[in-house]
Amino acid sequence: MAQSRVGGRPSMADVGRAAGVSAQTVSRYFSGRGYVGERTRVRIAAAVEELGYLPNRAAGSLRSPYTGTIGVLLVGEMVHGSAQILTGLSRASRELAQMLMVAQVEVGFAAEGWQSEVRRAVDHFLSAPVDGIIVSTSIPGVDESLDLARKHVPVVNLSERPRHEVDSIGTHSFTAGLEGTRHLLEQGHTEILHLAGPHTRHEAVERERGYREAMAQAGLEPVVISGARDWSSASGFEATQRIGPSSFTAVFAANDEIALGFLSAMEGRGRKAPADFSIVGVDDMPAAAYFSPPLTTMRLDFQGVGRTTLHTLVERIRSGESTPRQIIEPELVVRASVAPHGGTADD
Repeated sequence: MAQSRVGGRPSMADVGRAAGVSAQTVSRYFSGRGYVGERTRVRIAAAVEELGYLPNRAAGSLRSPYTGTIGVLLVGEMVHGSAQILTGLSRASRELAQMLMVAQVEVGFAAEGWQSEVRRAVDHFLSAPVDGIIVSTSIPGVDESLDLARKHVPVVNLSERPRHEVDSIGTHSFTAGLEGTRHLLEQGHTEILHLAGPHTRHEAVERERGYREAMAQAGLEPVVISGARDWSSASGFEATQRIGPSSFTAVFAANDEIALGFLSAMEGRGRKAPADFSIVGVDDMPAAAYFSPPLTTMRLDFQGVGRTTLHTLVERIRSGESTPRQIIEPELVVRASVAPHGGTADD
């Protein structure tokens, strides 16, 4: 297993000493300019592996310490939120004259070896080189790779579960759950189901926690329909199979896609919102305004999160100063899928 030099990042001279050659030979090895014999190349490659050496990010330019390139690592499925974050990052990159180098590592419930893919992506960013890295994930298990990256370049963690209270940005899923459920309570509903998201995702856990808190504050028992395999409409459709005969007048769904699947399944049962029940989602995906009925939802400004994240990282790169954690709060968007309790019909 490769070991890095104690006390900091190993240098080209360290590689040369380990391989028994000059730093100039190591430079030729990396640049491809000038001859390096095959046996020498083998020794240098072994030294690079042993030391965990990464080329200096400033070595390619004597005029500027910056490359103008930012690494973006997305860990998890490419769902509405991550796609919108990437859009926000892309638009901000044009404003700031930055290039984005994007890597996505998809993680399934039974996936093996994805942590190694994360490590390879980080190594690639550092070798490219990049000026800084943005990591967007709601999944635990990437901390070691982030710690490696922080030794070399600034890192901004785009997550609701940061390890550090600096250089991190996130939305507030707990508030989305709390306020989405409160809106239903304010309409007179007391029998409110929660269609939970995948339990492996931090956002799903936090939205359920917000729902439970709102129900507890109202002195009501929560009813959670769990078991979603992902954030898809199919999960919302399948959730109807786990609903017992007890009545409900309202639903708080973990996201808009799950709400859409639930609406479709319930319509197949002869029940339609808002005449038979009210429903609130989370995200405010573009299609939500065109659901039947248009969906009331807790809007999360994912594009704004992307823009803020890139601006924060670029400022961090240029100033060298960390930024306190930033939270983007959700906003209630009221549409036709919610009606006062008096306007609904129970089972």
